[in-house]
Amino acid sequence: MYLNSSVSPNSPRYTESDLETALLDHIQGFLLELGSGFCFEARQKRITVGNEHDYIDLVFYHRLLRCHLLIDLKVRHFHHSDAGQMNFYLNYWKREVTSPEDNPPVGLLLCSDKDQTKVEYAIGGLDQQLFVSRYLVALPKPNEIERLVERDRALWERRDK
Repeated sequence: MYLNSSVSPNSPRYTESDLETALLDHIQGFLLELGSGFCFEARQKRITVGNEHDYIDLVFYHRLLRCHLLIDLKVRHFHHSDAGQMNFYLNYWKREVTSPEDNPPVGLLLCSDKDQTKVEYAIGGLDQQLFVSRYLVALPKPNEIERLVERDRALWERRDK
């Protein structure tokens, strides 16, 4: 998925709102990337605990798996605190929104980049379905694709040892 908004693809300066708008402008393609069975449910879904409000960027429902998908968008690299925020959303959703016939919700953090080791430490031991992935804001040049593939391959090879 690629960001195609008023922000130049060469410029790294865009907001989570820009990213969210770009996704929603291309919702059909995004839903197809997610896979069949997903239904769009909400944008900036407000949840309130005590007197504080938080907002989940995007909420989908998977009608075949019978679970919600909560997506949090980050226009920066992954921070370990992002996992805690998503865990909070998932616990709230499980208790306050999920119906008895639904399966537990799934969380997806979409970040501009991630350190796999940091992700593993941050989400290790959490009793949730929480995933972290990165996105691209512009179609990379062939040599950049090769670099990304080689970097990920090296990470996986080190992880398997």
